[in-house]
Amino acid sequence: MSIHAMESPASVVLEPPAPRRPIAARISWAACSPCLAAAVALLLHHVLPDQQTSFPSTGRYVLLLEILLGLGVLGIVLQLILPKARPFVSSKAPLLALAIVAFCAWDLITLKFAWMPLPYFPGPDMVLRGLVDEWRPLLINASHSLLLLASGYGIGTALGLISGVSMGWSSRVRYWGMPVLKLVGPIPATALIPLAMAVFSSSFFSGAALIALAVWFPVTMLTASGVSNVRMSYLDVARTMGASRLFLIFRVALPAATPSIFIGLFMGLGAAFLTLIAAETVGVSAGLGYYLKWRQAYCEYDKVYAALLVMAIFFSAVMTALFKVRDRLLVWQKGVIKW
Repeated sequence: MSIHAMESPASVVLEPPAPRRPIAARISWAACSPCLAAAVALLLHHVLPDQQTSFPSTGRYVLLLEILLGLGVLGIVLQLILPKARPFVSSKAPLLALAIVAFCAWDLITLKFAWMPLPYFPGPDMVLRGLVDEWRPLLINASHSLLLLASGYGIGTALGLISGVSMGWSSRVRYWGMPVLKLVGPIPATALIPLAMAVFSSSFFSGAALIALAVWFPVTMLTASGVSNVRMSYLDVARTMGASRLFLIFRVALPAATPSIFIGLFMGLGAAFLTLIAAETVGVSAGLGYYLKWRQAYCEYDKVYAALLVMAIFFSAVMTALFKVRDRLLVWQKGVIKW
């Protein structure tokens, strides 16, 4: 019997457990940045005197900073109790801190120092008051803008895909269609507002037509470019397997051209936002652009800036939704194309 076999289990030396990391080591500095920014913003707001005294304070800006401070504390707690949440908190916390710094700078240059005078540059407290007081009209006008945007963007996308695929696949269609595209496409859709109002009896249809025109050009151009640049090897392999023309178009050319098509969709969405606001300020009798012009006529700039905040949130949500659709449809190209 060997010596090792005669050793008792009690003689086996157990390694001591790894020392637990201190709390300070488990919290990243990035996670603490929102708390620090919110605390400084609250301190400056309470210490510095107000220079814009035309309107009494409502306390909504202070409440917003307290909510953001609470979110920062919540992020620190999540880093302590949920190790899997640490990467998410560390990546999003600096963005939250930057937003707080922007609010603080806005408060300083308007309410505290009055470098930008009233009524054209209200402070964040006044804008938040207008946002809370006008939430119902803003919501109604945002729904009108969403309906108009969806109608025009859907029509423009459908027409752009049809014309883009036709021009990218057929040299004959490209011969006749490309001059028309180069002639009509570069014209800003907003320059055609008087013509659209004369052609369409309804302001909604005229706005939808203008948005569709603004979307049609980039979608057509990028779709045609993507389809025409599909690798011939893909098409040759499909032909040798007996693929029909429709199969080549819809199962080979379109999937290969999808990244280029989405670039056109994003460019068209940006053009649709610009055309939407221009159409609503001129002819459409409802929407965020209409509300913006209406409040500006009465010099209610707190409500004007509230409408701009709603526009930013609205457009950002639509853009984020398109990003989600792209990620879902292009999951098969993950790691190949970087956006």
